[in-house]
Amino acid sequence: MKILQFAFAGDASNGFLPHHYEGNAVVYTGTHDNDTTVGYFQKAPPAEVAFARRYIPSLGGEIHWDLIRLAYQSVARLAVIPLQDLLDLGSEARMNLPGTGQGNWAWRYRAGSLTPLLASRMRQLVETYGRRGSAAFRPKPLSIPTEQPPAESISQANSDPSP
Repeated sequence: MKILQFAFAGDASNGFLPHHYEGNAVVYTGTHDNDTTVGYFQKAPPAEVAFARRYIPSLGGEIHWDLIRLAYQSVARLAVIPLQDLLDLGSEARMNLPGTGQGNWAWRYRAGSLTPLLASRMRQLVETYGRRGSAAFRPKPLSIPTEQPPAESISQANSDPSP
């Protein structure tokens, strides 16, 4: 589990930075327990913002899209983007604040928020970085035995071994 919002604390050795990923990973811009990407960068320590600017050259007007692109271009097998990040929402759309008992899980997206322009931008990223469900990213099928063991071996396995 790789969370991009954790990537900019520290230096280039931080394991949350995409250049450290291996294919068998899931990358998130943030999770339900984090602030939105916009909210996070509005409150992030200046050193983290400065490092993010060095790491992501395009960092600027659309920080949420910069992190979405970073997730999609990574080698992680899966990229998960919270809807709040796709919609460029700030802290008002945060889903959960750990350790608090009220006000959590209340955010809902508004009808009409999912626009053709948003779909087009996502489609472009999916096509650019090959995340259309190609064989490389499809889960491997489960191996299910087609033959059942003989009935007597099942009953022996389930029998009580005590005398």
